[in-house]
Amino acid sequence: MNKLGFVITSLIVLLAVASSMLFVVDQRQFGVVYQLGQIKQVVTEPGLNFKLPPPFQNVTYIDKRLLTLESQDSEPTLTAEKQRVVIDWYVRWRISDPQAYIRNVGTNERAGALQLNRVVRNAFQQEVNKRTLRELLATHREELMREVQRGVVAAVQSANQPWGMEVVDVRINRVDYAESIVSSVYQRMEAERKRVANELRSTGYAEGEAIRADADRQREVIVAEAYRDAQRIKGEGDAAAAASFAEAFGRDPAFAQFYRSLEAYKASFTGRNDVMVVDPSTDFFRALRSPSAATQR
Repeated sequence: MNKLGFVITSLIVLLAVASSMLFVVDQRQFGVVYQLGQIKQVVTEPGLNFKLPPPFQNVTYIDKRLLTLESQDSEPTLTAEKQRVVIDWYVRWRISDPQAYIRNVGTNERAGALQLNRVVRNAFQQEVNKRTLRELLATHREELMREVQRGVVAAVQSANQPWGMEVVDVRINRVDYAESIVSSVYQRMEAERKRVANELRSTGYAEGEAIRADADRQREVIVAEAYRDAQRIKGEGDAAAAASFAEAFGRDPAFAQFYRSLEAYKASFTGRNDVMVVDPSTDFFRALRSPSAATQR
């Protein structure tokens, strides 16, 4: 029984030792084998590998994928014309030499990101100081990113102390004024927009008044011309009517005198309650007294 227990215990110990001697490297990682604190081997290919059991050898892993570092610093930078701007940028980088990276930078990706952030920030400050805000936004934007990338690559690939990393790309996300002057810039923009709006309103009001005045003038001219034409037509009609009446009355003067008397009566008595005090012997009632008398003068 004791022998069986010894065998089982020995197998368990052997399995534990064997498992500690095996490690798997993923295709996204580098496997770094340490021996007594020193780098013994760097495994770059994925698969199953062997090493001595701890504490003789240990293994750690470093990411070999393309990494992204984004700016976290909001400290403003001065342009050539002393404008305070904040630049948001990002860098694409990867670890290319794990041994050099561990010796000169650190044992994990965070250490490289911290040091790379400092180098990129300094490179942007140097390049931004040489250019105006217009150049940053439009004309020299691509040139600025190339110069920053060139400076960062020169720093991380120094011949004396290479960082063991590769900087693939440097890009600018946004260029904006510093927070301290953004409000004043917005106020100036708002004031300028209000000035333009007021100018447009004044111009529109003046043009509206001119249009209304011209419309009123045209209306007065049209009304006057219409009244003139109406009076002319009315006068022509009255003349034609008078000529017709004269021609008709000239044919029968007695009837004409009788018709005028009737018209005079109609104009005098417009209502049922009208009262007129007139001497009946006057000529006004001649037609009423005798139709034949209406023709006598």
